[in-house]
Amino acid sequence: MAKAEDFTKYMSDFMASFPMDTSAMTDAFKNSAALSEKLSKVALEAADKSTEISTKWTKETISKLGDVTAAKTEPTDYTKAMTDFASAQAEMASENMAAFAEVAKKVQMETVELMLAAGKEVQEETTAAVKKATAEATTAAKKVAAAK
Repeated sequence: MAKAEDFTKYMSDFMASFPMDTSAMTDAFKNSAALSEKLSKVALEAADKSTEISTKWTKETISKLGDVTAAKTEPTDYTKAMTDFASAQAEMASENMAAFAEVAKKVQMETVELMLAAGKEVQEETTAAVKKATAEATTAAKKVAAAK
């Protein structure tokens, strides 16, 4: 029977013939993981704050519904209770939407700050890597020139 070839050894030998500094990849992975952690923290804090706002809004709505559902002696009292409830809901909606907007604004600002910091860090690392590669290439060229 035909046996499937295992290319693992071939690939290992092939990759070994191209010496490579994997520290840059390792550093990139670490930086990416750190950025992801920071962005996740921002998102989780926003979710927590949004949940607090929603919970508060729900509790306030339920407490206001108690007035609406209470038995009244006069028919006009029902109208007044509904009007008061609608007015309170409009006010609560305005306050809570403003609170949600503040959360969104904070998330946006923190995300932009993180991305700018990450971009600056990548730029600095790239500059350092290019300088290092240039120095190594110059050294190698000088060795070749001296050997002639």
